[in-house]
Amino acid sequence: MPSDLPDNFHPLDQQQQFCFDCHPEVPCFTECCRQLDLALTPYDVLRLKNRLHIHSGRFLEQYVIVEWDERVIFPQCYLTMVDDGRASCVFVAPEGCTVYEDRPAACRAYPVGRGAEQKTQGTVEERYVLVKEPHCLGFTENSSQTPGEYFTGQGLEEYNCSNDKLMAILHHEKIMKGYRLSRPQLDKFLLALYNLDMFRQEMSDGRIVMKRPLSTAQLQGLAGDDNKLLLLGIAWLKQELFGDDS
Repeated sequence: MPSDLPDNFHPLDQQQQFCFDCHPEVPCFTECCRQLDLALTPYDVLRLKNRLHIHSGRFLEQYVIVEWDERVIFPQCYLTMVDDGRASCVFVAPEGCTVYEDRPAACRAYPVGRGAEQKTQGTVEERYVLVKEPHCLGFTENSSQTPGEYFTGQGLEEYNCSNDKLMAILHHEKIMKGYRLSRPQLDKFLLALYNLDMFRQEMSDGRIVMKRPLSTAQLQGLAGDDNKLLLLGIAWLKQELFGDDS
């Protein structure tokens, strides 16, 4: 774990217990839903656009800010905030989160931060930090758990599993060796991972193709299974960005 962490970031062992809970009776309830930059993963967008029953393209237009920073390899997608003087999350209400069952991974994990690294044998090594911010009073609660127990309670297994599969792109060998993508390639990155409905249409219409015949699971993705479509998007990106067709 890096030693130059911010003062409010504390390394957390996998079996280390910490006390935290968040519920409407905690005085700071929903304060963590304001004044924040909430990065969205592709799986976050998948869950939210399906929750709202809207096309992924419309979701991106209405709820997402795409940040293009030359210092960052891939474009970053952030949830838009309400201009209410407090930069509140667009989905927060006085009674709490209006999309709670499909809230993003970062919301579920707070106040625990998770870092993941894919090892050469295909396993994933996890590291954790505990984020203690002055406004958060959840640490005064008596609910004690390990990071794994907390993540299970917050329903993070599906999120982490999906997000870890992105390492095939984000941590690809060519990227780690300094290869950088062109703007058209980065547009493909956004299409295949964040604009799933458009990606499905483009592939169904034959405007984008895989070099290998589609597997049963990939065909199920085209037929309507968004989780499997996201995996197809990753496979297509490996082909288009790095020349991998395996």
